Amino acid sequence: MKKREVLASVKDEKLIKKRRDQMVKGAVNLFKEKGFHRTTTREIARSAGFSIGTLYEYIRQKEDVLYLVSDSIYDQVHLRLEQDIDTKQGTLESLKLAIKNYFKVMDDMQDEILVMYQEVKSLSKDALPYVLKKEFEMAEIFKEIMKSCIDNGELTLSEQECELLAHNIIVQGQMWAFRRWAIQKLYTIDQYIELQTKMLLQGVK
Repeated sequence: MKKREVLASVKDEKLIKKRRDQMVKGAVNLFKEKGFHRTTTREIARSAGFSIGTLYEYIRQKEDVLYLVSDSIYDQVHLRLEQDIDTKQGTLESLKLAIKNYFKVMDDMQDEILVMYQEVKSLSKDALPYVLKKEFEMAEIFKEIMKSCIDNGELTLSEQECELLAHNIIVQGQMWAFRRWAIQKLYTIDQYIELQTKMLLQGVK
């Protein structure tokens, strides 16, 4: 599935990336506070630090900004996980470390994750499948780690069990953001990681 092309009238790729990064940062707080539909492109431009005319040099419609926000979130999560995780080590400790690192990323990006869950439904039919595919790719990272553990004799899981556990890890990490109104009153991020890791792995030992 190809990445959706967001058209720009500017040809400088570095400048496009810079301006779109500014848009994403400006849009996240607005979407969190007001929602996608109640936020105007003029407000996004103002929050990003430039004029409405400049904004439309880098996008064609408001939904382009939401797509860029969603795509940016997944790209950052993937980048940080790939930098920090060895998927081939094949030990329970490596799986625990992967869970910890992923949950830490969710803590660092909780505003972005919250926006994504609130507003991804507003994406168009051609953009939504690509964004959802990114979610499956995150689960694949954990499946790879678990398969290495299985090959190494550290875990005994069926294909179905491996698939479900990978998705459980993804959801439990994201829950730190979208249930933060309750969860973060009860636990620190380190306590949350410790308890969730224990509960996630108890069923597979």
